[in-house]
Amino acid sequence: MFALYVTLTSLTALGAAAGAWMNYVRHPVPIAAAKQVRVPQSWMLPLGTLLAAGALGLVAGFAIPPVGIAASTGLVLYFIGALLAHLRVGDYQLGTAATAFALTAATLAATLAYRFG
Repeated sequence: MFALYVTLTSLTALGAAAGAWMNYVRHPVPIAAAKQVRVPQSWMLPLGTLLAAGALGLVAGFAIPPVGIAASTGLVLYFIGALLAHLRVGDYQLGTAATAFALTAATLAATLAYRFG
């Protein structure tokens, strides 16, 4: 279980950090996604900051377990919001958001199973 926990947490932290960086540098991919779901461009930095906080929290969770649990829970909620934003505008191409949600949900499940299982 430990190997699964470390692997999923590391992948999720790396993905969240990459997403934060993409928001900070205004990469075309998150800009296009924001336009598609009608999210204002002014939200890009705050959303990137949430992703960065999640990535840092996951890494900190290796030493301080409650921080990791909170970070993985926050990222699950972040991607639920992303899925709802897509559905709100009638965009049913949920591949990227659904994959990110599945990864964060699996990370939360592995974290809880490792810490409390």
